[in-house]
Amino acid sequence: MNVKELRHLYATGIREFGPIDLSEANLRDMNLSGVNLSGAKLNVVNFSGANLSEVNLNGAKLNVARLSAANLTRAKLNRASLNVANLIRANLSYAELTESLLIRAELVRAQLSHANLSGSNLDSTDLREATLRSANLSYCNLSEANLRDVILTDAILEQVILSGADLSRADLSGANLREADLSQANLTRANLSGADLRGANLRWTDLSGATLRWADLSDAKFSGANLMAADLSGANLVNASLVHADLSKTRLIRAEWGGADLTGAILTGAKLYGVSRSGLKTRGISCDWVDLSPEGDQSQIYRLTPEKTQTFFNETPPTIQITIDAPFNLSANLALATLYHHIDQVYPTLSHPPSIKISSRRTYLTFQVDRNEQLFMMAYGATLPFQDHTIIERHLMGLFQTIRQDDSLQVNGENAQHLRQVGSSLISTINRLKPLKLTRHQGLPEEAINFLNAPTYTVITNSRNTTLDIYHNPNFGRGNVQRSPEQESSPPVQRLNLPPTNIVMQFLSVLF
Repeated sequence: MNVKELRHLYATGIREFGPIDLSEANLRDMNLSGVNLSGAKLNVVNFSGANLSEVNLNGAKLNVARLSAANLTRAKLNRASLNVANLIRANLSYAELTESLLIRAELVRAQLSHANLSGSNLDSTDLREATLRSANLSYCNLSEANLRDVILTDAILEQVILSGADLSRADLSGANLREADLSQANLTRANLSGADLRGANLRWTDLSGATLRWADLSDAKFSGANLMAADLSGANLVNASLVHADLSKTRLIRAEWGGADLTGAILTGAKLYGVSRSGLKTRGISCDWVDLSPEGDQSQIYRLTPEKTQTFFNETPPTIQITIDAPFNLSANLALATLYHHIDQVYPTLSHPPSIKISSRRTYLTFQVDRNEQLFMMAYGATLPFQDHTIIERHLMGLFQTIRQDDSLQVNGENAQHLRQVGSSLISTINRLKPLKLTRHQGLPEEAINFLNAPTYTVITNSRNTTLDIYHNPNFGRGNVQRSPEQESSPPVQRLNLPPTNIVMQFLSVLF
């Protein structure tokens, strides 16, 4: 069959042509929408500008074919051969290309949104500036492919092979790259926000300047990777391998990386606000300084020596634990949730809800904080619902007054400034929350008030696992011991029993 016969038969309404041979034919700008050319031999054919929408080309041979600017929307090209084909600016939206061959094909600026290319071979294919929104490329071979400036938002790339590929400035936000092979790929300035990279192979990958905000990178392999100045804010790096990775000036604010292996990694200038530093493998780590400012603006630089580095990267999260000498109940649960919500609305000191442990006699509330400097303010807010809060406030203020009045303490200018800042923050917290003190128990059921009036024991723990007692009620642990009439008529004297100054300074030394 020749081109003239094909045109005539198509004009008469015939759409079934089967495995015909039209190799090297010129079908430029021809309308063949909806035809069945499955198994056809169309090597070196010219389909430039042709309308091939909804065409059936399953199993067809289109090697070195020219399909630039062709309309192939919803076309079927499963198991087709398009090696070295020219598909520049072609429209393949919603097309089916499963298990096809597109080795060294040209797809520059092609439209492949929602296309299904699962299991296809696109080795060394040129996909620069192509659009593949929500496309399925799972199990594809894209090794050494050129994907610069490609759009792959919400695409499926599970177990895809992208080793050695160029994905610089690519948009992969929300993409599924679970267990993908991206080893030695170029992802400089790529956008991987919210992407799923669980278990992915990113060994020796260049991710400098890339955005991986809130990406799931758990169990991913980053050995030898370049993450310099990348943004991993809020990312999940649990159990990730970052052996010998370069994390210089990397933004890791509020990232989670428990169990990560940082052996031999470089972290100089990393932004680590709100990051837990416990449960990490840090042997041979290199780090001169880190940025602990909330915005990563270098306003809070913490300088490290080789001796300090191991201690710094093996710290425990600072906590406040309130032990209530009473069993928990539903009324207490509702009261605490309501009161803590009101506290957070007035002055957001409680950034995380407490973990609650319950025994038959006692209730344990544990608050985790981001930084040691927040411990005293958080302790004030966390204890506000309880009757013991009045004496706790006196204890907190007394600690700083004692330090200021003790002439024997050798506190240099910088350390004194840290202490003043913490003290000022505590006073600010007290002033902001003062109105809540008078109304906190209004409208609560008796069962909740009894719980909040129970004796408490409050202790804070800094990031070096050093503890400091804030208040231990004298009646804590005594149960329902009956008091004599004389005791009942005489209110208890609340003495200010503060820990020794040297103990307080040892606890505070973590701030210096």
